[in-house]
Amino acid sequence: MNRNSGFSLVELMIVIVIIGVLAAVAVPIYNNNVMKAKMSEADAALGSIRTQLRVYYGENGTYPTEASAVDVVGASWNDINTNELDGKYFSDSSYTYLSADGAAYTITCKAGAILEADRTLNQAGTLAGGLD
Repeated sequence: MNRNSGFSLVELMIVIVIIGVLAAVAVPIYNNNVMKAKMSEADAALGSIRTQLRVYYGENGTYPTEASAVDVVGASWNDINTNELDGKYFSDSSYTYLSADGAAYTITCKAGAILEADRTLNQAGTLAGGLD
């Protein structure tokens, strides 16, 4: 009685099904974690900009006025240097600031191809956008 050793077709099919089920569960979890990482990077930079705005407000009693959205890096009201907002997903040019009246503001991280929508932060600390 000479029996060949190896896996049967049924055993191989069971292994392939198990791998398929694991992949079907793991891929969405991975994609969700990547999106959270992108949002965390945007939120961290928005928080840094917000800190600079609070310093400006403390010194001047108002937020800097900008009639249209302007880039944050290079603005006269902050100490943010070139490349300080650069990260894995966003660059300095991704962030803009807008305050028409000096009392309320919106900081925006442009979505580009990274997020599904722009991520914004206002003077009340409300974050919005980034996920649909």
